[in-house]
Amino acid sequence: MSDRRAWAGLAVLVLPCLLISMDISVLFFALPFISADLGPTGPEQLWIMDAYGFTLAGGLITMGAVGDRIGRRRLLFIGAAAFSAASVAAAFAPTAELLILTRALLGVAGATLMPSTLSLIRTLFPDDAKRKAAIAVWSAGLTSGAFLGPIVGGLLLEFFWWGSVFLINLPAMVLLLILGPILLPESKGAPRGRFDYLGAVLSAVAVLSAVYGMKKIAVEGFSVVPLVALVAGLAMVVVFIGHLRRFPNPLLDTTLFRERTFSASIGINLVAMFCFIGSSLFTNQYIQLVLDMSPFQAALWSLAVVPIIGVGMTASGILSQRMRVAPLIVAGLLVLAAGFTVMALIEVDSGLLLILLAAGLVGAGVLMTTMLTGDRILAAVPESQTGSASAIAETGSELGAALGMAVLGTVGAAVYHRQMTDAVTGLPAEAATTAQDTLGGAVAVAAAVPDGSALLSAAKEAFVNGLTATAVVGAALVLLLTIPAYRALRAVPAPERTPAGV
Repeated sequence: MSDRRAWAGLAVLVLPCLLISMDISVLFFALPFISADLGPTGPEQLWIMDAYGFTLAGGLITMGAVGDRIGRRRLLFIGAAAFSAASVAAAFAPTAELLILTRALLGVAGATLMPSTLSLIRTLFPDDAKRKAAIAVWSAGLTSGAFLGPIVGGLLLEFFWWGSVFLINLPAMVLLLILGPILLPESKGAPRGRFDYLGAVLSAVAVLSAVYGMKKIAVEGFSVVPLVALVAGLAMVVVFIGHLRRFPNPLLDTTLFRERTFSASIGINLVAMFCFIGSSLFTNQYIQLVLDMSPFQAALWSLAVVPIIGVGMTASGILSQRMRVAPLIVAGLLVLAAGFTVMALIEVDSGLLLILLAAGLVGAGVLMTTMLTGDRILAAVPESQTGSASAIAETGSELGAALGMAVLGTVGAAVYHRQMTDAVTGLPAEAATTAQDTLGGAVAVAAAVPDGSALLSAAKEAFVNGLTATAVVGAALVLLLTIPAYRALRAVPAPERTPAGV
């Protein structure tokens, strides 16, 4: 395949990645309009937001194995058609219940797309150097969607109804279905025995339960239902692993994890997403609620971090052609730790520059790391299992994101809650609870009570102290990871230099 055709194929593959990550955040601005139109209950609103992410996470492992069997390109096209149909159904959903169902179907369709896109990159780019550059582009597309989702959603809602945030998916999916058969080669694994249906069910239940429990703990704190779900998910993981070892043609080949670079790369990816999502919870709230910006202004300002991220990725990509991967991944982790260090220095009156610098360094560190681990994940497994390997990597990223929300979110919330105890004294019980739970709640209460400025100042101070605590935890975790990461990957050789003139 020519280079030009391969890069054009990559552009087609990045489109669904961009949309899949956008669909997680594109509803941030649309929810008030949906609430006014469909009248969902409180729990239904949460499920409208969460159903997509839950089914996406739960279906990744199964769909990766399906792609290895029937062909990753074929599964990609099936997923694109399903994603398009579900997008139309979501845009015109007449009730909250149907919107939740269509969001869940969008997640299932997204799970068919993500493993296929990453595994097809190996087929398009057998050359190591070009594959690293391609994975960098793929990673940037996947991450950019999270930034662009709120911005695109806000712009569409300025001119159209809430369903337009789903219809934006259609042009890209149609383009994929038209150009994909021309630009993308088919890729599949060797023929195997009967499909592991029980393993598919066990993997979905395990991931869904664990992700549900972690996200609910992050949002609502520790309570019976999320804890039971989390424990059940972890127990199901043990059952799933036992099943994989006994079944003759398992959904996943557990021997993949014996490859040290593969398992280390999965772990590093998980921690990177843990840090990225966990820190984003606080940086976005700081810009909106501490600096008093609208969500749309905050989303636009978040684009200011792109140059920092671009410099980090470009430097890492160039150096990866000449150096071993281990020191480069350590460098990415150190940039990530530097971002947390800057974040720990932020105060209420620090202004915009410092928080953007912190967010830019965190984003650069995450992408510098994940673009390199993504290449190691593909390079460490046989081509016949790239779909499953990609699904494992993306499932690990989803779990890391959920853990980041749960752990770092809980750390920040605990500090905020404790430091707000005195500030809410004398308020009515309901108002005190609201103000002590979240900064957003304190902003609302402060606007409705006499002398609310004192309450608001205390809330901002408590929030920033919580942000500082999470930054310290994040920096410590990343620094502790650097030595194990280096040891696990130091055996990977440097790329071979092509002699001049060849």
